[in-house]
Amino acid sequence: MLPICGVELADLLPHLAPVLVTSVDTTGPVVVVHARTHLEKASSCTGCGSTSDWIHSRYTRRLADSALGGRPARIELQVRRLYCENPLCPKTTFAEQIGGLTVRYQRRTPLLQRLVQIAGVLLAGRGGARLLHLLHAGLSRTSVLLHLMRIPLPTPVAPRVLGVDDFALYGRAYGTLLVDADTRLPITLWEGRDAETLRDWLLEHPGVQIACRDGSPIYRQGSTSGAPDAIQVSDRFHLWQGLSRRVQQIATVHHSCLPAATPEPDPDPAAPADTAATPTLDSPAVNHTRHLFETVHALTDTGRAYNSVARELGLNWRTVRKYATASSWQECVRHRPRVPSPLDRYLEYLQQRWDEGEHNAKVLHEELKAKGYLGHYQRVKMAVAPLRRGLPVDQPRQHPPSPREVARWITSTPPRRTLDTAERLQRLLAHCPELDRTHTLVRAFAAMFDTGDPGALPDWLNQLETSRLPGLPSLAKVIRDDLPAVVQAITSPYSSGVNEGRITDVKLQKRLMAGRAKIPLLRQRVVLIAHLRRRTAAAH
Repeated sequence: MLPICGVELADLLPHLAPVLVTSVDTTGPVVVVHARTHLEKASSCTGCGSTSDWIHSRYTRRLADSALGGRPARIELQVRRLYCENPLCPKTTFAEQIGGLTVRYQRRTPLLQRLVQIAGVLLAGRGGARLLHLLHAGLSRTSVLLHLMRIPLPTPVAPRVLGVDDFALYGRAYGTLLVDADTRLPITLWEGRDAETLRDWLLEHPGVQIACRDGSPIYRQGSTSGAPDAIQVSDRFHLWQGLSRRVQQIATVHHSCLPAATPEPDPDPAAPADTAATPTLDSPAVNHTRHLFETVHALTDTGRAYNSVARELGLNWRTVRKYATASSWQECVRHRPRVPSPLDRYLEYLQQRWDEGEHNAKVLHEELKAKGYLGHYQRVKMAVAPLRRGLPVDQPRQHPPSPREVARWITSTPPRRTLDTAERLQRLLAHCPELDRTHTLVRAFAAMFDTGDPGALPDWLNQLETSRLPGLPSLAKVIRDDLPAVVQAITSPYSSGVNEGRITDVKLQKRLMAGRAKIPLLRQRVVLIAHLRRRTAAAH
């Protein structure tokens, strides 16, 4: 075997072992390896499979191979054309094939072809073409996609536990993804989320025992029609998400109670009234808000629609709705929230040092730097400015929580709440009986999942229907319509978590292709890249 740079060629190109290398040309930009097949070896006919060693002629095949020493490589292989000795074979002659080196009608070695396919699976068209160019195997993006689409997909087999979920393609167009929940590998995907397509797939692939899906009636109907004996499991995440949205809706309705979560500051008789919380009555912003409030109410009180008033005043209809639903113009005045500062944790120390007689901002800044403060001197100077006028230091103030924040407080597990959050939530629940009742219902639903016992579910649904809280009766109706699947969601160890993970991967692959991938290409990449990752992880 001929050495290259002190290394045997068999070590660099082990797939050349079945052939005899005659010479290697390294003078040009491309490393050219000249080889030939063994004379005494018989070969199988590509038509009938019978062996023959009756030589008809020889010809040279030029095969592109993976880079060798950082340079592109080409193998010029002399192969034999043989007569087929089977009189019943339609072929008169055939060309011999070398296992691991040649494939019929292909001008690349299997090693390079595998590299092209992997580049297409991982990076698709343009990205794969750039990577192959760096590896001295230049192909156009369309050629990379062509070889990617020629890779056969694994034969879909009906899994024992099937995951079904939808994903957004573009705009309001959706697709459906099927996942094997046992192996966590995607099976297939298609455009649309109709029940008929899912039913047909399940009928063609019988054997599904458990179907994990969300609460969509479309997938419920398709699973019931295609696999009537399968146990359906509703998604716990979507159940909890639906409850969280209702809690936020309740908090929005009772937004006037949310300021109760903010503790009242201790009254200081020596300090003047806080003018920051109450806007100046003659400021331009207040005059504009008052005038707009009166104008909107003058138009909407006559029964006109919000959109009509918005078009007349040149406003957004949401702005018109905000002013029309407000009981006074003070509710519409925007209060600029105080921006948290790194100096907040040192304000008590500044007040203490000021009371002790230290009124020099430079000295106070140096003392704060020794305590770990990294801010500028000007911040300290601005902080002690109220003290020079006989006013208290500007302490950080808490603002009322938003409905979304209150919903997060109520739906979060109590051990995960911070001490401040728990105190603010306790004050809010003590002030608002409706939110307190909502919190009790949410904790009761969470206890079912924690214990895995759905025994209290019927009574809990009755409480939702009689609670007279917005959104909860409709949630009870949705759960009753899918009650067996919800019970399985509480008791079964299976869930749609693997579906959500694969949906994230689908969106990633779609965005890597700039969102222009059609369903066949998207299906090819999503399925193949998952199997490639699994093989790579198993190899390591």
